[in-house]
Amino acid sequence: MGNARKTVLRLLTRLENSGSYSNILLDEGLERSDLSPQDKKFAAALFYGVLERQITLDNIIREYSRNPKNKLGTEVRVILRMGLYQLLYMDSVPDNAAVDESVKLAKKNRNPAASGFINAMLREFIRNNKKLPKGRNATEELSIEYSAPVWLTEKWTREYGKDICLEMLKTSVGQAPVTARVNTAFHSLESTLDMLAEEGITFERLSVLPDCIRICGAGAVEHTKAYKEGRIHVQDLSSQLCCAALDPKENDTVLDLCAAPGGKTFTIAERMNNKGRVLAFDLHKNRAGLIESGAKRLGLDCIRAGVNNAKVYDEKMPKADKVLCDAPCSGLGVIRRKPEIKYKEPSDFDRLPEIQYDILKTSAEYVKVGGTLVYSTCTLSRAENDEVADRFLAEHPDFEPAPLGEAFGSDSGLCRMSITPAKYNSDGFFIAKFIRLR
Repeated sequence: MGNARKTVLRLLTRLENSGSYSNILLDEGLERSDLSPQDKKFAAALFYGVLERQITLDNIIREYSRNPKNKLGTEVRVILRMGLYQLLYMDSVPDNAAVDESVKLAKKNRNPAASGFINAMLREFIRNNKKLPKGRNATEELSIEYSAPVWLTEKWTREYGKDICLEMLKTSVGQAPVTARVNTAFHSLESTLDMLAEEGITFERLSVLPDCIRICGAGAVEHTKAYKEGRIHVQDLSSQLCCAALDPKENDTVLDLCAAPGGKTFTIAERMNNKGRVLAFDLHKNRAGLIESGAKRLGLDCIRAGVNNAKVYDEKMPKADKVLCDAPCSGLGVIRRKPEIKYKEPSDFDRLPEIQYDILKTSAEYVKVGGTLVYSTCTLSRAENDEVADRFLAEHPDFEPAPLGEAFGSDSGLCRMSITPAKYNSDGFFIAKFIRLR
């Protein structure tokens, strides 16, 4: 595993210095490496684990550093994070191996002076029974335990209450579920499930939506025959529920205005049995290309992808029966998939509600009288969700709230919902539904 750790050190150091997207950086790094499949699996777990638990790990480093004013170099800090993560969260790695391999990394990377410091700190942490540092108050305690920034812990407590905040923090770490939708526009559900089972993919059917399955274990769905034949696409349950709220029907005209990479577009077209028009747009040509290629794999020729600025009304666009406005957002509902979001400054998100409102306002202009408009985000933030929806209703008397629908079970009568990850074991998500009156 030595080379795997060396690869992780290089990638995490690059991420620290460049601010790249973690998934792209890791995928490219592993693809260029000569690591075995087992080592690649270990490297991915260590890479994402360190990134996910960085706040916890840095609090430990501060606690055990002999000189708080001493600013560690990036490489040394990353090696310490990696060693501490293995000690705390990787049961498969013996403590001595976690320490010894961390020391070797320091020596291999021309930092022999740091090796003694790393060795001493990690062994002292072990002697102290791997206890986490104490916070100065309850908020800091939660921040350290769940590796969440203090500002986010305070925000969720203020906006959703202590109990829901704790629930969201618990589900903000750990492996996110892999959920897929079965494309029933061309094949029966049963035949596709049989094909997956024959290929050794274990899954469970979800009662919430009939064509939704959760992949169990570590099956590589993208390599299956079912995937290559366009019988499934990977999509979180919350996004599938968003499409259920939109409730597209055969022969509808549907606009998906912030569509890339196209998951919701595909589900919409499948729910329509590939009959009607689904016009899907993105601001960038290359991302619109992702929609086209995905639709081709799934055989969904009712989809037309193109480039469009969702903030600017285009009079050439047709009026639609259903319009989906899945707006760009802070992504606080998907931080267990994209942990680097946690390390942004809260001020980075200040402009988003205005952008989201502008897109929603423009989206509304495309809705036919009697048609449906759905506003959604993958974040849990009142400013980006409820406040945008409230402002829209206040300034658009020609729209009124509409029930989310039967897919939401006992919540079917609600007109909006903040979906916390614990509710369905899904991503965090927000959905608000409106109908045009005149």
